[in-house]
Amino acid sequence: MGRERIEPGGRPAAAAAGGAAGGRETSARPLRADARRNVDALLTAAKAVFATSGVDAPVREIAAKAGVGLGTLYRHFPHRSDLITAVFRHEVDACADEAPVLAAEYGPGEALERWLYRYADFIATKRGLAAALYSGDPAFDALPAYFDARFRPALGSLLASAAAAGEIRGDLEAMELLQAVANLCLPTDADRPGHPRRVIALLIDGLRYGAGDRRHSGHRR
Repeated sequence: MGRERIEPGGRPAAAAAGGAAGGRETSARPLRADARRNVDALLTAAKAVFATSGVDAPVREIAAKAGVGLGTLYRHFPHRSDLITAVFRHEVDACADEAPVLAAEYGPGEALERWLYRYADFIATKRGLAAALYSGDPAFDALPAYFDARFRPALGSLLASAAAAGEIRGDLEAMELLQAVANLCLPTDADRPGHPRRVIALLIDGLRYGAGDRRHSGHRR
Protein backbone atom coordinates (compact mmCIF):
# COMPACT_ATOMS: atom_id res chain seq x y z
CA MET A 1 0.00 0.00 0.00
CA GLY A 2 1.42 3.40 -0.96
CA ARG A 3 2.09 5.96 1.71
CA GLU A 4 0.75 8.99 -0.17
CA ARG A 5 -2.75 7.67 -0.69
CA ILE A 6 -4.87 4.65 0.11
CA GLU A 7 -5.66 2.78 -3.05
CA PRO A 8 -9.17 1.44 -3.70
CA GLY A 9 -9.80 -2.29 -3.58
CA GLY A 10 -8.06 -4.92 -1.52
CA ARG A 11 -9.69 -6.24 1.62
CA PRO A 12 -13.42 -5.44 1.79
CA ALA A 13 -14.36 -2.66 4.17
CA ALA A 14 -15.50 -3.93 7.57
CA ALA A 15 -17.16 -0.76 8.75
CA ALA A 16 -19.86 -1.48 11.28
CA ALA A 17 -23.34 0.04 11.05
CA GLY A 18 -23.06 3.38 12.76
CA GLY A 19 -19.99 4.34 10.81
CA ALA A 20 -17.26 2.41 12.59
CA ALA A 21 -13.99 2.03 10.77
CA GLY A 22 -12.93 -1.05 8.87
CA GLY A 23 -10.12 -3.26 10.02
CA ARG A 24 -9.51 -6.14 12.37
CA GLU A 25 -9.14 -3.90 15.40
CA THR A 26 -12.69 -2.52 15.19
CA SER A 27 -14.34 -5.77 14.13
CA ALA A 28 -12.76 -7.80 16.93
CA ARG A 29 -13.69 -5.58 19.87
CA PRO A 30 -15.16 -2.16 20.65
CA LEU A 31 -12.90 0.83 20.15
CA ARG A 32 -11.29 2.49 23.14
CA ALA A 33 -12.44 6.02 23.85
CA ASP A 34 -9.32 7.60 22.37
CA ALA A 35 -9.51 5.44 19.26
CA ARG A 36 -13.20 6.28 18.89
CA ARG A 37 -12.34 9.99 19.03
CA ASN A 38 -9.72 9.48 16.33
CA VAL A 39 -12.16 7.62 14.09
CA ASP A 40 -14.82 10.28 14.58
CA ALA A 41 -12.30 13.01 13.76
CA LEU A 42 -11.17 11.17 10.63
CA LEU A 43 -14.75 10.67 9.42
CA THR A 44 -15.58 14.34 9.99
CA ALA A 45 -12.40 15.42 8.21
CA ALA A 46 -12.90 12.99 5.32
CA LYS A 47 -16.48 14.16 4.85
CA ALA A 48 -15.31 17.77 4.56
CA VAL A 49 -12.35 17.00 2.30
CA PHE A 50 -14.36 14.72 0.01
CA ALA A 51 -16.99 17.45 -0.36
CA THR A 52 -14.46 20.04 -1.48
CA SER A 53 -11.70 18.01 -3.14
CA GLY A 54 -13.33 14.73 -4.14
CA VAL A 55 -12.70 11.20 -2.94
CA ASP A 56 -9.24 11.10 -4.52
CA ALA A 57 -7.94 13.89 -2.28
CA PRO A 58 -4.58 13.13 -0.63
CA VAL A 59 -5.04 11.26 2.63
CA ARG A 60 -2.39 13.49 4.18
CA GLU A 61 -4.90 16.33 3.90
CA ILE A 62 -7.52 14.25 5.71
CA ALA A 63 -5.14 13.20 8.48
CA ALA A 64 -3.94 16.76 8.98
CA LYS A 65 -7.49 18.10 9.15
CA ALA A 66 -8.37 15.40 11.70
CA GLY A 67 -5.29 16.22 13.79
CA VAL A 68 -3.91 12.67 13.64
CA GLY A 69 -0.90 11.04 12.05
CA LEU A 70 -0.94 9.00 8.84
CA GLY A 71 -0.24 5.87 10.86
CA THR A 72 -3.49 6.36 12.78
CA LEU A 73 -5.43 6.83 9.55
CA TYR A 74 -3.91 3.69 7.98
CA ARG A 75 -4.56 1.66 11.11
CA HIS A 76 -8.29 2.36 11.02
CA PHE A 77 -8.71 2.62 7.23
CA PRO A 78 -6.10 0.48 5.43
CA HIS A 79 -7.63 1.21 2.01
CA ARG A 80 -9.27 4.28 0.53
CA SER A 81 -12.40 2.23 -0.03
CA ASP A 82 -12.58 1.58 3.73
CA LEU A 83 -12.64 5.31 4.41
CA ILE A 84 -15.19 6.09 1.69
CA THR A 85 -17.43 3.27 2.93
CA ALA A 86 -17.19 4.45 6.54
CA VAL A 87 -18.04 8.05 5.61
CA PHE A 88 -21.03 6.91 3.55
CA ARG A 89 -22.37 4.64 6.30
CA HIS A 90 -21.80 7.29 8.95
CA GLU A 91 -23.81 9.83 6.97
CA VAL A 92 -26.58 7.35 6.14
CA ASP A 93 -26.87 6.48 9.83
CA ALA A 94 -27.01 10.13 10.89
CA CYS A 95 -29.82 10.84 8.44
CA ALA A 96 -31.82 7.69 9.19
CA ASP A 97 -31.46 8.13 12.96
CA GLU A 98 -33.03 11.57 12.70
CA ALA A 99 -36.39 10.11 11.65
CA PRO A 100 -37.47 8.90 15.13
CA VAL A 101 -36.10 12.07 16.70
CA LEU A 102 -38.26 14.22 14.44
CA ALA A 103 -41.24 11.93 15.02
CA ALA A 104 -40.92 12.48 18.76
CA GLU A 105 -40.63 16.27 18.45
CA TYR A 106 -43.19 17.13 15.76
CA GLY A 107 -46.57 16.07 14.46
CA PRO A 108 -46.60 13.31 11.80
CA GLY A 109 -46.89 15.59 8.79
CA GLU A 110 -44.23 18.05 9.92
CA ALA A 111 -41.87 15.27 10.96
CA LEU A 112 -42.15 13.74 7.49
CA GLU A 113 -41.59 17.09 5.79
CA ARG A 114 -38.54 17.92 7.91
CA TRP A 115 -37.01 14.50 7.30
CA LEU A 116 -37.47 14.75 3.52
CA TYR A 117 -35.55 18.04 3.57
CA ARG A 118 -32.88 16.38 5.72
CA TYR A 119 -32.66 13.52 3.23
CA ALA A 120 -32.41 16.00 0.35
CA ASP A 121 -29.46 17.65 2.10
CA PHE A 122 -27.85 14.21 2.46
CA ILE A 123 -28.23 13.56 -1.28
CA ALA A 124 -26.85 16.98 -2.21
CA THR A 125 -23.78 16.70 -0.01
CA LYS A 126 -22.99 13.14 -1.12
CA ARG A 127 -22.47 13.99 -4.77
CA GLY A 128 -18.73 13.81 -4.17
CA LEU A 129 -19.03 10.14 -3.21
CA ALA A 130 -21.11 9.16 -6.22
CA ALA A 131 -18.17 8.55 -8.56
CA ALA A 132 -16.62 6.08 -6.14
CA LEU A 133 -19.86 4.37 -5.12
CA TYR A 134 -20.82 3.70 -8.76
CA SER A 135 -17.31 2.94 -9.97
CA GLY A 136 -17.86 -0.81 -10.11
CA ASP A 137 -15.34 -1.39 -7.33
CA PRO A 138 -16.55 -4.52 -5.46
CA ALA A 139 -15.56 -2.87 -2.19
CA PHE A 140 -18.75 -0.81 -2.49
CA ASP A 141 -21.13 -3.60 -3.56
CA ALA A 142 -22.85 -3.78 -0.15
CA LEU A 143 -23.63 -0.06 0.12
CA PRO A 144 -26.89 0.06 -1.90
CA ALA A 145 -28.35 -2.64 0.36
CA TYR A 146 -27.17 -0.70 3.41
CA PHE A 147 -28.82 2.45 2.06
CA ASP A 148 -32.06 0.54 1.55
CA ALA A 149 -31.95 -1.19 4.95
CA ARG A 150 -31.56 2.09 6.81
CA PHE A 151 -33.69 4.52 4.79
CA ARG A 152 -36.66 2.35 3.80
CA PRO A 153 -37.85 1.70 7.40
CA ALA A 154 -36.94 5.24 8.54
CA LEU A 155 -39.13 6.85 5.88
CA GLY A 156 -41.70 4.05 5.97
CA SER A 157 -42.43 4.75 9.63
CA LEU A 158 -42.88 8.47 8.98
CA LEU A 159 -45.14 7.80 6.01
CA ALA A 160 -47.29 5.37 7.99
CA SER A 161 -47.75 7.84 10.84
CA ALA A 162 -48.59 10.74 8.54
CA ALA A 163 -51.05 8.61 6.53
CA ALA A 164 -52.70 7.32 9.72
CA ALA A 165 -53.13 10.92 10.87
CA GLY A 166 -54.81 11.78 7.55
CA GLU A 167 -52.09 14.27 6.61
CA ILE A 168 -50.91 12.56 3.42
CA ARG A 169 -52.34 10.08 0.95
CA GLY A 170 -51.91 6.48 2.00
CA ASP A 171 -50.70 4.69 -1.13
CA LEU A 172 -47.05 5.76 -1.03
CA GLU A 173 -44.04 3.47 -0.92
CA ALA A 174 -40.88 4.57 0.85
CA MET A 175 -38.50 3.61 -1.97
CA GLU A 176 -40.59 5.46 -4.56
CA LEU A 177 -40.37 8.62 -2.52
CA LEU A 178 -36.65 8.18 -1.75
CA GLN A 179 -35.95 7.84 -5.47
CA ALA A 180 -38.18 10.79 -6.35
CA VAL A 181 -36.39 13.12 -3.92
CA ALA A 182 -32.98 11.88 -5.12
CA ASN A 183 -33.97 12.61 -8.73
CA LEU A 184 -35.12 16.10 -7.78
CA CYS A 185 -31.72 16.74 -6.22
CA LEU A 186 -29.77 15.88 -9.37
CA PRO A 187 -27.72 18.87 -10.54
CA THR A 188 -28.87 20.64 -13.70
CA ASP A 189 -27.61 23.55 -15.77
CA ALA A 190 -30.59 25.58 -14.55
CA ASP A 191 -29.89 25.02 -10.84
CA ARG A 192 -30.37 28.06 -8.65
CA PRO A 193 -29.77 28.44 -4.90
CA GLY A 194 -32.57 26.74 -3.02
CA HIS A 195 -34.01 25.11 -6.16
CA PRO A 196 -34.07 21.52 -4.79
CA ARG A 197 -35.91 22.61 -1.66
CA ARG A 198 -38.52 24.48 -3.73
CA VAL A 199 -39.30 21.48 -5.93
CA ILE A 200 -39.35 19.17 -2.90
CA ALA A 201 -41.87 21.53 -1.31
CA LEU A 202 -44.05 21.01 -4.40
CA LEU A 203 -43.62 17.25 -4.01
CA ILE A 204 -44.70 17.46 -0.38
CA ASP A 205 -47.80 19.42 -1.43
CA GLY A 206 -48.54 16.54 -3.78
CA LEU A 207 -48.29 14.06 -0.92
CA ARG A 208 -51.00 16.00 0.89
CA TYR A 209 -53.32 15.95 -2.11
CA GLY A 210 -56.04 13.38 -1.55
CA ALA A 211 -55.18 12.88 2.12
CA GLY A 212 -58.00 10.95 3.74
CA ASP A 213 -59.43 10.00 0.35
CA ARG A 214 -60.43 6.33 0.34
CA ARG A 215 -58.98 5.93 -3.15
CA HIS A 216 -55.54 6.56 -1.67
CA SER A 217 -55.89 4.52 1.51
CA GLY A 218 -53.86 1.48 2.39
CA HIS A 219 -50.31 2.78 2.92
CA ARG A 220 -47.55 0.57 1.60
CA ARG A 221 -43.95 0.76 2.79
